[in-house]
Amino acid sequence: LQVDLWQPSSPFHIVEGTVTDVRVPQNTSRSLLPYLQQANIQYTILISDLQKAIENQTGLRSYRNRRSLSGYNYEVYHSLEEIQGWMHHLNKTHSELVHMFSVGKSYEGRPLFVLKLGKRSRPYKKAVWIDCGIHAREWIGPAFCQWFVKEALQTYQTDPAMRKMLTQLYFYIMPVFNVDGYHFSWTNDRFWRKTRSKNTRLRCHGVDANRNWKVKWCDEGASFHPCDDTYCGPFPESEPEVKAVAHFLRKHRKQIKAYLSFHAYAQMLLYPYSYKYATIPNFSCVESAAYNAVNALQSAYGIRYRYGPASSTLYVSSGSSMDWAYKNGIPYAFAFELRDTGHFGFLLPETLIKPTCTETMLAVKNITLHLLKKCH
Repeated sequence: LQVDLWQPSSPFHIVEGTVTDVRVPQNTSRSLLPYLQQANIQYTILISDLQKAIENQTGLRSYRNRRSLSGYNYEVYHSLEEIQGWMHHLNKTHSELVHMFSVGKSYEGRPLFVLKLGKRSRPYKKAVWIDCGIHAREWIGPAFCQWFVKEALQTYQTDPAMRKMLTQLYFYIMPVFNVDGYHFSWTNDRFWRKTRSKNTRLRCHGVDANRNWKVKWCDEGASFHPCDDTYCGPFPESEPEVKAVAHFLRKHRKQIKAYLSFHAYAQMLLYPYSYKYATIPNFSCVESAAYNAVNALQSAYGIRYRYGPASSTLYVSSGSSMDWAYKNGIPYAFAFELRDTGHFGFLLPETLIKPTCTETMLAVKNITLHLLKKCH
């Protein structure tokens, strides 16, 4: 039976008692359900007609006013073209706070755009890196990155905390890390996860961009098989997207004090290590930052996030960007797993973009202000 594993991302992580979310083709479910009953495995059907759910989410596109950027809607999901157009627009209209640049090109030749956000108040400033959309189907990620930029620009004048953040720090924000995969999730396969690089031996495309980093590469929680969702690639940094970002972070490692990566879904705030059960040297600082961030997040709508080291809180996985950032001298490295816990999974409705981003914003501001308070 071929199923698409939504949670956890790899069959290695399934042990007795693991709650697992799977997507199955309509014809497969006819044989899967009797099998589960026979094996005495409890199950719930979360989304009975996935195709319909997808159409409900993307079918409304055509009549939406997409052209005016002043009226850019942050409460809907945007295609790659729309997001890149939005970035260009901000670069033109907010040049005092925004500088857009590219760190390289994707496998399919698309530019890898990053926004540098902050007041040019002094020559040297510490910085925070934020990326979204390493996994293509996790659409809430890019939505949050855009929301963060909007909030920064809109509240800079009125909110002292935001003003402090943008005066004392730079933010490097990459709204869509895996540009090829994200584009593909709009045009071909809504549940595509990986990059779109071609494998010569097999007809399978793509590498898991969060298993391709040079830190315990292709060890536990990653697969050597090119057709698997957690395929680590032929070698570390084989993916041009990963290589480009790693190069940029290496070059700015002295300046960048925090690395934040946004994923979905699980409602968790994770910190290193991902690849082993061990305590990081600056555990107490990172742990208290996570504790406070999760409390801030919960204060908005009562949504509870679990937090802790990725290996024990989620599962062991090697070659992740968060571990790599930490190992390369960035003291605060976090991965957010945004809403929800499986009811909608990757198809988080557009009505939940605003609450999800609002609460996440509180957590990010909390971590950032913690950073400025000095605790190493």
